[in-house]
Amino acid sequence: MSPSTLPSAARQTGAGAPARAAAPAPPAPAALAAKVRTLGPSMTRSMQRVAEAVAGDPAGCAALTVTGLAELTGTSEATVVRTARLLGYPGYRDLRLALAGLAAHQESGRAPSVTADIAVDDPIADVVAKLAHDEQQTLADTAAGLDTVQLGAAVAALAAARRIDVYGVAASGLVAQDLAQKLLRIGLVAHAHSDPHLAVTNAVQLRGGDVALAITHSGSTGDVIEPLRVAFERGATTVVITGRPGSSVTQYADHVLTTSTARESELRPAAMSSRTGQLLVVDCLFVGVAQRTYDRAAPALSASYEALAHRHRR
Repeated sequence: MSPSTLPSAARQTGAGAPARAAAPAPPAPAALAAKVRTLGPSMTRSMQRVAEAVAGDPAGCAALTVTGLAELTGTSEATVVRTARLLGYPGYRDLRLALAGLAAHQESGRAPSVTADIAVDDPIADVVAKLAHDEQQTLADTAAGLDTVQLGAAVAALAAARRIDVYGVAASGLVAQDLAQKLLRIGLVAHAHSDPHLAVTNAVQLRGGDVALAITHSGSTGDVIEPLRVAFERGATTVVITGRPGSSVTQYADHVLTTSTARESELRPAAMSSRTGQLLVVDCLFVGVAQRTYDRAAPALSASYEALAHRHRR
């Protein structure tokens, strides 16, 4: 039973373990490499070896049995199966089929090249090229891994919400403000909360028909998890945008939207690249809500433009 169908008494009292969002469908072959890049940092070292092998040589690994892949990576059959499941596949057989599809995709010539990390002595032209490549890769990975069923359900909940609270701190707090501002401009009651005390104070006031949306790349930010838990227990519909779909925050989520991130380096911390994927998801949510509420969203947006127009004139 999903959280959205839990009896209100159970949600309010916290009876039983919080239910997670329904498991998404296995990722398409083209999304497999994106899943490896996104989930790799959170894997054990042995699972990383399996993930790196299948992403680096999908054609070769697709020809291997589970025993063969375990021997190739110096791991166990159980580790191979666990890695397949973490990547979103019910078992190793499903992963092999995806590897075969990924190999065919790469042979078509559409696979992107990979650039090196930014070095301290890189010319500025190289910095621009490398950053642009990483941004494009992050957006492509996020789009490939985004569960459109979960996205559509989140859009429907936002469009019908009486009130929307958005939680995020630090870099994710900037994304939370961006989403709240967008929703306000099309006539929805939306507020972003970066202060953890105010976030919980507001979450206590939520109820069924409201939406609480948490943004946290790590999925383990306590200042974001706490207000989301309170909102969940009050019966609000809860949505999470995170780069770690199996993280702590998702236990209080009705709908989980997963983002990707570029490789972290000394000159490009994860907070910078994770925000790129988060902003893409925010834009998808906003456009989806605007489509569903177009009759009232369009006039509200026009009114906001008119009200601010004089501030942009000379």
